[in-house]
Amino acid sequence: MGTGLRHFRGFVAESFRDEGRVEGRLEGRAEDILRILDLRGVPVPEAARQRVSACTDLAVLDVWFERAVTAPSADAVFGDG
Repeated sequence: MGTGLRHFRGFVAESFRDEGRVEGRLEGRAEDILRILDLRGVPVPEAARQRVSACTDLAVLDVWFERAVTAPSADAVFGDG
């Protein structure tokens, strides 16, 4: 006789998969921001790189991504300049 944990195991596995997807989207968006700035020749200090890479809010990264397309500086991406 089974313990009935199959559903629970599936739920836990799905939670980890979802978490991995979100983490992947965050990392991908951060890389996109930094790449756009690099391709545009905008200097990106190490502190700015770390700030982008450490961000865990996809909505914030989306705003920074949009700003990175035209921002004259890394500070302008963050709204600091």
